[in-house]
Amino acid sequence: MRTAKITRNTSETKIQISLNLDGTGVGRFDTGVPFLEHMLDQIARHGLIDLDIRCRGDVHIDDHHTVEDIGIALGQALKQALGDKCGIARYGYSYVPLDESLSRVVIDLSGRPGLVYNVEFTRALIGRFDVDLFSEFFHGLVNHAMMTLHIDNLRGVNAHHQAETIFKAFGRALRMAVAADERMAGVMPSTKGTLTA
Repeated sequence: MRTAKITRNTSETKIQISLNLDGTGVGRFDTGVPFLEHMLDQIARHGLIDLDIRCRGDVHIDDHHTVEDIGIALGQALKQALGDKCGIARYGYSYVPLDESLSRVVIDLSGRPGLVYNVEFTRALIGRFDVDLFSEFFHGLVNHAMMTLHIDNLRGVNAHHQAETIFKAFGRALRMAVAADERMAGVMPSTKGTLTA
C-alpha cells in the first residue's frame, strides 16, 4: 500500500496527515479553514486518494500559516507515499470545467520542485478565504513533494468556480501521474535512473 502518515508541529500549526494513494476518494478534514477543506475534498475525491488532515493553527491571526503548512505537510506525505516512484506514469494532466470556468493542471513527479501558477481570481475573497493563500498552499506542496506543477486558470468569472476547477484538475492530474504503468513495471520512468534527487 502506498500510504503515509505525517506529523508536523511548529509554534504556528500542529498538523497530522494520513494519506493512501490507492484509496477510494474518502476525505476527512478538521483544519479550522472551511473553504480549504472543501478544496482538499476535491483532491481526495477526484484523485481517488484517501486523505485525513487534522490541523490546529493560529487562525485567530489569519489563515496563512494553516494553509501554507498544510500544503507543506501534504507534500511531505505525497513524497513519502510515492517512495522511489518506480513503475509510475510520472506525468499527469487534466482540464476541468465548471460552468464558465476552465482550468488546466499538468504534473511531473520529477524530483525537482517547481511551480508555474497562472491564476487571476476575479475577487480577493471567497467568503472569508483569501485567494492569495492558494498560491502559498501550492508552493508549500511542490517544494516538499518535489514535483513540477503547472496551474493555468484559462477562464472564469466566479472565483469559487475558478478555485474548484483548479483543485479538481489537480486531483485528476495527480491520479494520472501516480498511477501504475503496467508497461513500466519495475522500471524507473527517467533516463537518469532516479526521480528522488
